[in-house]
Amino acid sequence: MLPQSQPTNRRIRPRRVAALASVTALTFAVSTSAGSGHLSPSTTTAGATPVTASHTSALSACMISGSPVVQMSEGIPTLPGYARSTGVVRALTVMVDFSDAPGQGSALDRFGEFFPRTQEWFRTSSYGRLDYRPDAPIRDWLRMPKPFRAYGIERGAPFDPGYRTLVQDIVAAADPTVDFRAYDLLNVLVTPNAGPSALDTVLSVTFAGNTEAPIADGVPVANASFVYSRQDDGSGSYTQTGYRVLPHENGHVFGLPDLYTQEGGGAVGHWDIMSEDWGANNDLLGWHKWKLGWLDGTQIGCAALPGTSQYTLTPLARAGGVKLVFVPVDPRTGYAVELRTREGNDEAVCRPGVLIYRVDADIDTGMGPVTVYDSQHDTGGCSRSPNVHAELSDAPLVPGESFVDSRRGIRITVVAADAAGNHRVLITRR
Repeated sequence: MLPQSQPTNRRIRPRRVAALASVTALTFAVSTSAGSGHLSPSTTTAGATPVTASHTSALSACMISGSPVVQMSEGIPTLPGYARSTGVVRALTVMVDFSDAPGQGSALDRFGEFFPRTQEWFRTSSYGRLDYRPDAPIRDWLRMPKPFRAYGIERGAPFDPGYRTLVQDIVAAADPTVDFRAYDLLNVLVTPNAGPSALDTVLSVTFAGNTEAPIADGVPVANASFVYSRQDDGSGSYTQTGYRVLPHENGHVFGLPDLYTQEGGGAVGHWDIMSEDWGANNDLLGWHKWKLGWLDGTQIGCAALPGTSQYTLTPLARAGGVKLVFVPVDPRTGYAVELRTREGNDEAVCRPGVLIYRVDADIDTGMGPVTVYDSQHDTGGCSRSPNVHAELSDAPLVPGESFVDSRRGIRITVVAADAAGNHRVLITRR
């Protein structure tokens, strides 16, 4: 993940987008905090299956797709090679340290910084469709044979040679205890004193769908997330929010791209954990929930035909009902419409309403594949929570407001809200 905004008392350094050339050369998925790259249909991990979205003839026009060379495309369905995102998913979790960075406190305390809150976050976001089960069969720090500095780990480091050596050393050290075939993904929780503070640079990274991964017990370690220093900005919120770097990183092993950009979180703000994972809790966009298989076909509206159509949206945080309407513009882009309220994982919502955003399946991870429409331009937003991109916090539309794309002849109007909080939306297109 990348820090996106400024806390009340300290500046967080914006993330850099990884150099994609090095990724493409090795044809595996990686970025400075995300998996990004080409996936091979033959690439699998233990228990991994291609993520498939609900596909009916009524929705086919809304299942946009990008070019095969796009890094972690927002297209639906997600390509094969990533870890599965529904049902039981087993996460092997190891806590590692080094001779020049010995583990601070107990390894189980480090494990406790992320669990059980990470699996609770996934349970809430997926409406119970993802049963995330972390396992730490090695209860102590797993000491690496080389000092941390010897691996050459730095921001944006490619898989070869440092990370390949590190993963090989982790496999060699853990293999007497661990059967890697029993797991769908790997979490490596590094002792926080290895490397710089997250306020200076965020080393946390995920390698997803990695066709160059070392083999352990006959399976490739193809989907692995690494978490380094604590995301503690001094605001006092770390104990409540610091774990959220792991759901972000694991989002990559499920095939989700980074939504932050080189300029920071200005494209999506705090509306998706793949954009901002510092600060107050936030959920995933409805589009991502569809990609992950957490929404079925009855919960998706596809406004592909000319004329006017009406939909009743239920809050994204609640199970059941229509969650997402998509208005395709062409085979690779379109507008997504969903209802966000302050409940579930969305504790930072300060202006409930209908969120509209553009999805482009032909844009690489970290380069702005999603852009939120701001219904309240240049207001400074309504959120005052630390590390929340405030300008977009009041982006949703409320009853009586409309979004218009005059060039494409598209109008989206929020007509009314009922006593249960559901919102009625009219979509008109030429």
